[in-house]
Amino acid sequence: MVTQGKPADTAVPERGELVYDPVTRKVGEYQDKAGPYAMLRPVGGGREWQADPAQIRPASPAERLSAGVRVANKRARRGL
Repeated sequence: MVTQGKPADTAVPERGELVYDPVTRKVGEYQDKAGPYAMLRPVGGGREWQADPAQIRPASPAERLSAGVRVANKRARRGL
């Protein structure tokens, strides 16, 4: 995470960084900030959702792995 001169607890994720949103219980790629919200996109693509920037945190290694496996399984079911 890049802190951009801010304390660590208010650090802003870099675009594309995987973060965990506890409200939706999903891992997403940080896209940007829109007004008071952090914009997240599902791993592997899809529709963005708004998250509270104060609630999101870097995804743990286990959460990253789980999100990657979910995308791989989805692609395998589609035959891609």
